[in-house]
Amino acid sequence: MIVSRRGTEFLFPVLAITLAFGMARARAEPATVQLTDPGVQHALEQAVERVRREYGGKTPVPGVLVGVWDGKGGEWVQGFGAADLSANRPMTRADHFRIGSNTKTFVISVLLQLVDEGKLSLDDPVSRFDIGVAIPNGEHITVRELCQMRSGLFEAYDVPELNASNVKPDSIFDPHTLIKWAVQQKPYFPPNAGYHYSNTNYLILGLIIEALTEDTVGHQINQRLLAPYQLTETSYPETMAMPATWAHGYELAEGGEWKDVSNTIPVSLMGAAGEMVSTLDDMARWVRLWVGGKTNGPATQRARLECEPTGIGDLGFGLGVGCVSGWYGYTGGLPGYNTANYYFPATGALVVAWVTLQKDDPKPGVANALFVELARVMTPNSPPNLTASPHPEAKSP
Repeated sequence: MIVSRRGTEFLFPVLAITLAFGMARARAEPATVQLTDPGVQHALEQAVERVRREYGGKTPVPGVLVGVWDGKGGEWVQGFGAADLSANRPMTRADHFRIGSNTKTFVISVLLQLVDEGKLSLDDPVSRFDIGVAIPNGEHITVRELCQMRSGLFEAYDVPELNASNVKPDSIFDPHTLIKWAVQQKPYFPPNAGYHYSNTNYLILGLIIEALTEDTVGHQINQRLLAPYQLTETSYPETMAMPATWAHGYELAEGGEWKDVSNTIPVSLMGAAGEMVSTLDDMARWVRLWVGGKTNGPATQRARLECEPTGIGDLGFGLGVGCVSGWYGYTGGLPGYNTANYYFPATGALVVAWVTLQKDDPKPGVANALFVELARVMTPNSPPNLTASPHPEAKSP
C-alpha cells in the first residue's frame, strides 16, 4: 500500500529517502580511530542496536548490514537480524539490496564522462537536447542545475496521475510520460533560484545520456562503470527479479508487526532515479571510486564536489553528491530498503549502512541515523549534523 509521508523527505510514498548533505566548515584535525580497538567495535555495535530499537516496532528493525573501514586497513562488517524473516535467514554481506537513489551516483558519473569527452557542457540548456519531451523554460534550465536539484521542476513522483491503483509490481512506466506529467505542474521556483530535491531532474538526465549516446542509460552504466571497475554484483535490472542472495524489505504494519514489501515498486518507475541493485562490497568500492575522482576527469570532479547550500544549516548538495562534515556520499531508499554510503577522504574512513526498512521518522531517517551514529564513532572531531532535513518536501528512490 502507498502511504503518504510529509515532514521530512517524502510527499510521494512510493519512493523513499535521499538526503542531500551539506559541506562541513569544521577545521579540527580528523581524529585517528582504528577498528582494531575493541572499544571502537563495541561502540559501533551499540550504535546499530540503538538505531534498530529506535526505528523498530514491537521488535527491532528486521535487518541491518553495516560495513565500516578506518582507512588504515581495518574493516568491520556485521549483519544484524534477518535477511528473510519468514525463513529466519541471517543477514550476510553477500545479500543484494535495492540501492534506490544511489543509482544517481552512477548516472552522474556517466554524464561527467560525456562532459570530459566534449559531448556536452554542464552549462548547456536542457532545450539543446532532443529527449522526446518538451521541458517548459528549458532554454533557461542547465544540465548543472538538474544535477544540483536547482531546476525548480516539480517532483515526478508527486503527480496526481500516480496513485495506489496504478503503481503495482507489474506496472510499466515510461520516463517520458513521468516527466511530461511533472512539467505540467507549476515549478517550485525559477531555475537556480533555490534548492528542491526532485527526481524529475534525474529522469531527464537519463534521457540526455540516451540522446547523446543513442543507447540506454543502463547499458552505458554497465559499459562505462560496472564492467571496467569489476562491479560484478551491481546491476541496472530490466525486470523485478533479484539476484541470489537478496535481502527482503519490510515496513511496519499498524500493530507494530513487520510486513514484507519486497518488490512492490516497479523498476520502470524508478529508472535513472533509483533502479539499481548491488551488494555491500561493491558499493564500498564504488563510493571510494567516484568520491575519489577515479571515474572522471579532475575538472568534472571538482564540479561534482562543489556543494551548493540547501538553505538549511550547513547542508549542501553537489552534482549528485551529499556532503556533511567532510563526508561525501549518498543515501537511497524505497519501500523496504534504505542504503547510505559515505566516504571521508581526510582519513579514508568509509561507512556503508544498509537497512531493510525505509522509515523517515524520527528525522533524519533510519539509514541516515545509522550513518550519523557510526560516523560519530569514526570521526569524533567531525560529527555529521543532520538534525534538520535538507529537503522537507522531497522524495527519492
